[in-house]
Amino acid sequence: MSTRSTAAVRGVDAVVRRLRAIAAGLPPADGVAVFNRMYLTVTQTVRSRLDGFADPAAMAVLDTVFAGRYLRAVDAVAARRRPPACWRPLFELRAHPQVHPVQFALAGMNAHIQHDLPLAVVDTCRRLGREPDHLAGDYRRINDLLAEVEAAVREQLMPGPDALERFEPLTHRLGAWSVDTAREAAWGSTQVLWELRGRPSAAAAFGTALDGAVGLLGRALLLPLGLGAAPAGPLPGARSGPAGGRGGAQDQLECSGLPSA
Repeated sequence: MSTRSTAAVRGVDAVVRRLRAIAAGLPPADGVAVFNRMYLTVTQTVRSRLDGFADPAAMAVLDTVFAGRYLRAVDAVAARRRPPACWRPLFELRAHPQVHPVQFALAGMNAHIQHDLPLAVVDTCRRLGREPDHLAGDYRRINDLLAEVEAAVREQLMPGPDALERFEPLTHRLGAWSVDTAREAAWGSTQVLWELRGRPSAAAAFGTALDGAVGLLGRALLLPLGLGAAPAGPLPGARSGPAGGRGGAQDQLECSGLPSA
């Protein structure tokens, strides 16, 4: 393994340690803790499967750069600063008793995938001197991994069949969001940002619009349902320590409203 590859893998290991530390400092039912456990599972899985990618070193760099955006949001809140708009709904509603744990998990995925991921891909390409197309194949290989984790999250956190009628508003709302659609939208945003890389003001404007639109969708995902929150247990494969208006938001969830090229 080359020196650069070794350093890249060490970066992923550092992310895993930081996610475990965050988990150890949060109560299990905290909304950020719910997402953090899921993200730890994803990161550990990516780490264990790096050799299966066409360019393991590049994917390790991407994984580290990508995680850095979530970790900076955590640090911003800890320092009493505002995180990016895409993350605000999760941090603001993290203790709401009428938001179900699966809502927290998917709202975190929404913020991290639809906003952070395009910026992370562009940053990684600049750092490595490569075009986004170089990462496209490995980017799509991660889709299967994320689909596995998302399915496990939904299975563990969603109510059982005996409660489906009571939880119908939840299943209807969250059924409108999928990781595959989110990652395809993120790849489209990546291509737009890459084309705008020589026009900083235009790229910044697009990034700001993306941040706000993803935040609005996240707020819709976290709309309290008055159902009561189910207990948030550890997600499969994770190691954790002790660890707006209804109509407009719902409309934004049904038809995402993310900026397009």
